[in-house]
Amino acid sequence: MAEFVTVEVSDGIGTIRLDRPPVNALDQQARRELTAAAREAAAHPEVRAVIVYGGEKVFAAGDDVAELAELSVAQVRAMTADMQEALGAVAAIPQPTVAAITGYALGGGLEIALGADRRIIGDNVRLGLPEILLGIIPVGGGTQRLARLIGPSQAKDLIFTGRFVEPDEAKRIGLVDEVVAPDEVYNRARSWAQQFVSGPALALAAAKSAIDSGLESGLDAGLATERRLFAEVFDTADRVEGLRSFLADGPGRAAFSGG
Repeated sequence: MAEFVTVEVSDGIGTIRLDRPPVNALDQQARRELTAAAREAAAHPEVRAVIVYGGEKVFAAGDDVAELAELSVAQVRAMTADMQEALGAVAAIPQPTVAAITGYALGGGLEIALGADRRIIGDNVRLGLPEILLGIIPVGGGTQRLARLIGPSQAKDLIFTGRFVEPDEAKRIGLVDEVVAPDEVYNRARSWAQQFVSGPALALAAAKSAIDSGLESGLDAGLATERRLFAEVFDTADRVEGLRSFLADGPGRAAFSGG
């Protein structure tokens, strides 16, 4: 049974809960549990959207530095792929995902959030990738996902300096999508996720896959993926219902089954 990362399912929404007091530092066990939780949420038949949440006080304040300091170079070389897989596990979830961020999201914590489709923070949150201040660099996808999200110049500024980003700047540069009162973070994330519970699950997953794969592979390959996925979702019950409902009643009234 997981000790630090669990999945709770309610009304079609899965919440991946980070809970390693006091600041949800990410040690090897927590990373393994995060990978398992992401896979559990992805495969759960009732989950149509996923929230990643660290609780009311802090999302995740980064890697467990004390554990990291004990590792040898050989150990680090052997485990970097596992670290990337764990901290990027949220990015592999096919359902719509949102990170509900309170307190701090630093280092590996921010890298987890970068894998979500949307990021909602409290107006007292601080974000950053401070690994450079330890003489290392991000290894959970931070150098890649951050640059794709906010552009290489701004990503280099944040990674080179290791500085904290305040909410106003985070919103302005596109690092986060919404800034709300601290006690509204989870509720706002749940409201965003709720709109997909009755949506066309296969089409949502296909749209997400097309966008993400296109960003990774370039325009031509992305367009080829788009064509393939369009044909696949055209052969679904939700497509039949969606077109039938549109012709009969107009847009936004389809009763999708998720199949």
